[in-house]
Amino acid sequence: MARKYYIIGITDDAELELSSAVLKIIAENKVFSGGLRHHQLVEKFLPLGATWIDITVPLDGVFDAYKEHKEIIVFASGDPLFFGFAGTVQRRDPEAVIEVFPTFNSLQLLAHRSLLPYEGMRTLSLTGRPWKRFEQALIEGEPLLGVLTDRNKTPNTIAQRMLDYGYNNYRMIVGENLGNAGERVAEYSIEEVAQRSFSMPNCLILKQTHPRHRPLGIPESDFALLDGRAKMITKMPIRLLSLAALDLRSHQTLWDVGFCTGSVSIEAKLQFPHLEIVSFEQREAGRALMETNTRRFGTPGITAVIGDFMEMDLTGYPRPDAVFIGGHGGQLVSMIQRIDSYLTEGGVVVFNSVSPESREAFYESAESCKWHIVSSQRITLDEHNPISILKAVKP
Repeated sequence: MARKYYIIGITDDAELELSSAVLKIIAENKVFSGGLRHHQLVEKFLPLGATWIDITVPLDGVFDAYKEHKEIIVFASGDPLFFGFAGTVQRRDPEAVIEVFPTFNSLQLLAHRSLLPYEGMRTLSLTGRPWKRFEQALIEGEPLLGVLTDRNKTPNTIAQRMLDYGYNNYRMIVGENLGNAGERVAEYSIEEVAQRSFSMPNCLILKQTHPRHRPLGIPESDFALLDGRAKMITKMPIRLLSLAALDLRSHQTLWDVGFCTGSVSIEAKLQFPHLEIVSFEQREAGRALMETNTRRFGTPGITAVIGDFMEMDLTGYPRPDAVFIGGHGGQLVSMIQRIDSYLTEGGVVVFNSVSPESREAFYESAESCKWHIVSSQRITLDEHNPISILKAVKP
């Protein structure tokens, strides 16, 4: 028989009040669960002889304990379906019957305290989560962004990351201890937040003051270059045609092999900020170039890997469904064979050939890997030699 969960959202108010419907459910049950703070808040409502199951990580032990019972009342913070415990139950116990009694989540409370209409607010959580969705929202220029924090990704560390990549075009509302006697709500500049510390728990809302420029096509002269050599960068028209050939809107993970200045990775991140990008470069100078250029153009989240692509262990990186070959060091054939062992089915590879020999090598290597050549474009820029933009797909 499926387990029944009553998941009750509560605030952090020491003078907590519960509805008559919730009080009736509590009175009719014996098994309860929640965090330590939840237990302190609701203990006065629990019947004599009640069983309490603490929610602690890892959660395997918690759900093993739940298996001993047919009905469980779980107390959770705010709205249990907003980055909350109801979603965890759905994943862990998919056959469960769930009834939710929500209250306002912390970002709703912060919007209320600030008299801020929030129907268009994009929300995300950094609580135990990576930066990726937050960085995507910044690049996309989200005008109103609500963020759940934790003890590592605090308002000041978030503000510092924003400043590192040039996103000071926001003001930040920070809510501390919402619902408690020590509640504090205030609005700051990003620079002010980076210099402050805040009590836990807290959450924040970012309000955009003005849009940040997000170019489509960055001139070569705007990048920090390898030894100042403009020839060591993929030219803007070629870069944009290469990205078009990669069709990155429909892909998730891009490997940029031989990134040099990082121009292809950066352009890809600006236009397709959902992408997971792993960029490889043999020259140590590439490390500083990528750091400088990603900060200059506001593209956090690109993983730069320095070393010999042909020798390094690649198993720790997400497998690509798109690859751009920007440099091959005369090892194109063996490089393509190596890429093939990691490229997912349906993955796409784009290579810009500058000579008949490299063009022929790409064709032969793709054929040996049973890739399909799906397009070839030949273009000449100014006085430069013609370049062939070659695209292959792994069946």
